[in-house]
Amino acid sequence: MTFSVKVFTLYPEMFPGPLQYSLVGRALQDGKWLLDVINIRDFALDRHKTVDDTVCGGGPGMVMRPDVVDRALKFHYQTPPKSLIYLSPRGIPLTQERVKELAQSASLGLLCGRFEGVDQRLLEAWKFEEVSVGDYVLTGGELPAMTLIDACVRILPGIVGTAESLEEESFSQGLLEYPQYTRPRVWEGREVPHVLLQGHHEHIRRWRQAQAEELTRVRRPDLWQEYCERREKEKGSKE
Repeated sequence: MTFSVKVFTLYPEMFPGPLQYSLVGRALQDGKWLLDVINIRDFALDRHKTVDDTVCGGGPGMVMRPDVVDRALKFHYQTPPKSLIYLSPRGIPLTQERVKELAQSASLGLLCGRFEGVDQRLLEAWKFEEVSVGDYVLTGGELPAMTLIDACVRILPGIVGTAESLEEESFSQGLLEYPQYTRPRVWEGREVPHVLLQGHHEHIRRWRQAQAEELTRVRRPDLWQEYCERREKEKGSKE
C-alpha cells in the first residue's frame, strides 16, 4: 500500500517545496509515496476564478466559498477518504501519536485554508478533522500541510534508516530527545560527556534517559506531567 496525499490549495506552486529534498524527497522520487496537488481556483464558478466572499455577519477579511471547495473535492473523491484534514490554528494539536495513525492511511486529503478560513458548512459536510501544528497563525495552510506530510512520510517503512532511530526521537516515548554529540571529542573547550565515551551501554542508556527526563521536565511541563501519570498508572497495573 502506497501512502497517497492529495493537497487542496490556492497556491499549488508551493508544492512540493521542501518535500522534494532529503529523505522525503528521495522517497517521493522513488514512488514510495504519492503527492497530488489540486488548485482549488480551477473549480471556481466564474471567469474571474473567484474563490472567496465577504464574511456573513460582518467583519474583516474574506472566507473561502463552500461551493467552490466542494466542487474540487467531489471531482477528486467519489467517496470521502477516511482521513480528511483541514489545517487550522483552532484545530486539535498535532501529536506524534496522531502522525503515526495518519501515516497508516492509504489516502490522506489535506485542505489548506486562506484568508479568514473556510466556510464552516463545508467542513461539517465533509467531516473534516481540524488540526493545528502550533499555537500561532500563519498566512495559509500550505506550510502546516508540508509539516504534517513530512512528519508522516518519514516514519513510513524504509524511509529512515532504522526503526531504532525512530524509537529514540523526541515524543516517541513521551519525552523530548536526549542531547547528541559527535567528534571532535573536545571542541572550543567543551568536552563530550565522559559517560558516552566508555562503551558501557547500560550506563549510556541510563544517562540518556535521565537527560531526556530532565529536558522534558524543564522545557515541557505538560509532557512531563503526562509522562509521570503514565508511569504511575503502569506501576499500579503491575502491583
